[in-house]
Amino acid sequence: MDEIRRNLLKAGAVATAMAAAPRMLAQSAGPGEGAPTFFEKGPVRIRYQEVGAGFPLLLIAGGGLNSTMAGLTNPFNAIEEFKGEYRCIASDLRTAYAGQSTGPLEIDRPWDAFTDDHIGLMDHLRIDKFMVMGFCIGGPLIWNLLKRAPHRVVAAVVAQPSGSRPENRDLFYQTNTAGWGPEIRKRRPDLTADLVDRFLTKMYRNNPDFVFTVTRDFVRSCQTPVLILPDDIPAHPYAVAMESAMLAPKAEASLFPWKEPKERIPLAVRQMRSFLRAHRPA
Repeated sequence: MDEIRRNLLKAGAVATAMAAAPRMLAQSAGPGEGAPTFFEKGPVRIRYQEVGAGFPLLLIAGGGLNSTMAGLTNPFNAIEEFKGEYRCIASDLRTAYAGQSTGPLEIDRPWDAFTDDHIGLMDHLRIDKFMVMGFCIGGPLIWNLLKRAPHRVVAAVVAQPSGSRPENRDLFYQTNTAGWGPEIRKRRPDLTADLVDRFLTKMYRNNPDFVFTVTRDFVRSCQTPVLILPDDIPAHPYAVAMESAMLAPKAEASLFPWKEPKERIPLAVRQMRSFLRAHRPA
């Protein structure tokens, strides 16, 4: 009888543990963690993913118009670094031929179309206030977010931001015409060469100055805390990054260079973490 009772107790304990396991895993996984999913609004379909738990942190990968969630591993794995403290939210841009988001090329408002997607995703997730961290093209997109939704973005980290070089105003138009344009047309037969050219002209030629999306006067008036980590390659001009850091009244700047040697990256990540913690709402 004792042996039977022990076996019954063991079986009961195993059954209880098995029943509780899904609930425990759901609690530890954090909101939305797992496979990417989609958010749809009209003709736009955005592939996104949530990882971790805590205050919302929107992440914008580098890669220019081909920005995808996979790009968040360069120059370090941003999701792995911050998912322990933040609800990390990332997506593919609608123009990324390597991603799965889709949507029209809005010729008259290319930058605002991307910002519509980011704000729309936050609305879809019922997130009012959030932080944002962006790389490369994430720089101009963050400045546009700060212009469009100043009361929703609590703080921003702008890393290796894109900017316009006075000595090479056509850099982004030319590189995207040669690289991104042909690739996106392979995936989207509906896009003509003329449509792609008009899109790139509006993005990079109609206002080929500074950070593309906002004026210097806006940056001077911006009251959002911003941490800027400059780079110095043709697409990420050091002078533009530092000018925006000097103009913004609540801006901070990192050490430079912060990516080379690679041993410096953890120091830069610590600065990012300290900055976000300092401005994270209680």
